Amino acid sequence: MFDIKQVYEPMCLKSALEIYQNNPHLTIIAGGTDVLINLRHGKYEEVELLSLQKIKGLDEIKILEDGTIEIGALTTFTKIFRNDIINKHVPILAEAAVSMGGPQIRNIATIGGNICNGAVSADSAPALFTLNALLYLETANASRTIPITEFYAGPGRVKLQPGEILTKILITKDNYENFKGKYFKFSNRKAMDIAMIGVAVLLNTTDNKVNDLRIALGVSAPTPIRCQEAEKTSLGLELTEENMKRISELTILDAKPRDSWRGSKAYREHLIKVLTYRALRELRGNK
Repeated sequence: MFDIKQVYEPMCLKSALEIYQNNPHLTIIAGGTDVLINLRHGKYEEVELLSLQKIKGLDEIKILEDGTIEIGALTTFTKIFRNDIINKHVPILAEAAVSMGGPQIRNIATIGGNICNGAVSADSAPALFTLNALLYLETANASRTIPITEFYAGPGRVKLQPGEILTKILITKDNYENFKGKYFKFSNRKAMDIAMIGVAVLLNTTDNKVNDLRIALGVSAPTPIRCQEAEKTSLGLELTEENMKRISELTILDAKPRDSWRGSKAYREHLIKVLTYRALRELRGNK
């Protein structure tokens, strides 16, 4: 039996924000894939939930007039990887979405919940880091936009202010146009397991020379990270075998993986280099 004291189920975002402002102790539930597990494990006592599930409009994906892709925070992973806009413009996010859990989980888990849990293993995070995604956060009285790269505060912690709810994820046109990307997830099992390592690579080239390269890692530090040294070194380089290996080696300079029962630090570092190199080779093509 779940120890739930009360559930608020507002029908619109305005009501949800007002309820949350007046009751900042509430636990927000979107898809519920993590909250329900915590309830089952007895991590909450007499919890009061604020459910966002009945709010319409927070599960939409659209392109704004300036080309920005807007993804509602309640959009499920199934909807993301099946969406035409995502697959046409940011297929790296579709790859990340389809790698998340099994079909049952993807049908209810939301991208907003995946981000706000602060989990270093969140499959959406590395792809969104490479896309320089922006998070639109709202309260009853105000709103702000923050880069996702500045949102994570530590393992399981994010920089949500009191009364704030993540409502939209924004990807501007200059961060996806003329880019191609690849996401690789490595886990102990082939299905329905959290990542041991997640590697996202986004690339813009001209004549096989790097104009812009972005590499983001999951489960490689206390938060998802970008590989700044590898990215800076890559600028202007031709994607030869030697240079791709050099770039892949440099990813370790920013990574801080740890030993755990899922895999040793040394093995994780090996995976980071191998998966980065594999992504670069696939994005380069047969040249």
